[in-house]
Amino acid sequence: MASVEERIADTLRHAGATGWVHAVPIVDSPGREVAVGADELVVMASVYKLPLLVALCARFADGSLDPAAAVRVHPASGSPGPTGIAAFVDPVTLSWRDLAASMIAVSDNAAADVILGEVGLDAVRAVLAGCGLGATKVVGGQADVEAALVRDTGTASAAEAFALLADNDAALTVSAYDPAFASATTAREMTRLLAMIWTDDVVDAHQCAFMRRLLGLQVWPHRVRAGFPYAGVEVAGKTGTIGAIRNEVAVVSFPGETPIAVAVFTFAARADGFLPAVDAAIGECARLAVTELRSGRW
Repeated sequence: MASVEERIADTLRHAGATGWVHAVPIVDSPGREVAVGADELVVMASVYKLPLLVALCARFADGSLDPAAAVRVHPASGSPGPTGIAAFVDPVTLSWRDLAASMIAVSDNAAADVILGEVGLDAVRAVLAGCGLGATKVVGGQADVEAALVRDTGTASAAEAFALLADNDAALTVSAYDPAFASATTAREMTRLLAMIWTDDVVDAHQCAFMRRLLGLQVWPHRVRAGFPYAGVEVAGKTGTIGAIRNEVAVVSFPGETPIAVAVFTFAARADGFLPAVDAAIGECARLAVTELRSGRW
């Protein structure tokens, strides 16, 4: 019988994608893991919003930023996107914690821009260093990604750049696809960060509970959640998408069992706006990995 790692590789291959996967119980369980390329550098895409959320909550925890303070945001001033503030027409006023909710629940790029502008890259990097995530780097936010895409594609706007990125007939080499230049991590380091959030080890217990709640509000059901369509099973996570890159990191919790952190990063052979086969493969990879860790053979 094929190993779980072989079945994960087959699942990704049949979907037309390359992938990197790591899954581990959130409590210390030496040797209990599923790993496929788990230590290779991969592009984060919007998964960078997870360490950004931690950095924001660290500000809440130390009292230097009031989570209830009102923030006025003009949609036109932030990164474009199909969700959240970027889809609005008029200026809105939200609290910092509600901006965080939009950033995580619907991957709101405009909200993330505002939060990163307040927190700063140095604070995000301090979080990564403090968590021992030496391979992970955040080099900027969505606005930086868009500026790089415009430069790399020779287009006049982010919209034109993304349209070209989605054109499978265009041969493109862009920095957004290269972990040497983009915000990058490993599957193993993202499951470690999730585990620290679930065990109250990254900031105080109150803020960790807040982060867990936000991650549980993510609306996308087509990736990791698709692998666990069962009543009572909780999936809390964060997706990331840019062109051919489709990712999700999440914690899967079965009733009465130790939750399992799982990270699935993929790079597809195509860059269409909708790739349901790859999205489904992410869910299946997560299901295979989590099922293996629940099997009792350990």
